[in-house]
Amino acid sequence: MSMEVVLKSREEKYRGKSLAHLKSLGIREVAQYLPSRSRRTVLRHFELIEKFVREIEEKEVKKKRIRTHLRDLVIVPHLVGKAIAVHSGKTFEDVHVTVEMIGHRLGEFVMTRKRVTHSAAGIGATKSSKTLKK
Repeated sequence: MSMEVVLKSREEKYRGKSLAHLKSLGIREVAQYLPSRSRRTVLRHFELIEKFVREIEEKEVKKKRIRTHLRDLVIVPHLVGKAIAVHSGKTFEDVHVTVEMIGHRLGEFVMTRKRVTHSAAGIGATKSSKTLKK
């Protein structure tokens, strides 16, 4: 006898609230579910976040790439599922926003410095290689 196991697709939640519920709320109402530092920022600059969300919706209609220099922008539920190109100081790096990123800043997911990879020492770099002919 084999029993069929039905797997429920996991609903995405943030702090016990479903993503659909959070998206239906306004930016100020979402702020009450964020950590304190993010909440203060959202409540002080909610106009900026609302303007950014409106611009994203306009660019999606035109099928344009979403690019921004706003590394300090707090990620809200309205941005989940979007691909945003964030400036790293040199280039625009793509960030695919997920539920786990809510409350963090966009700049946290784009590194401003490259990882250093050192190669082998060159000729003359060590005592033993100083006498080698070039």
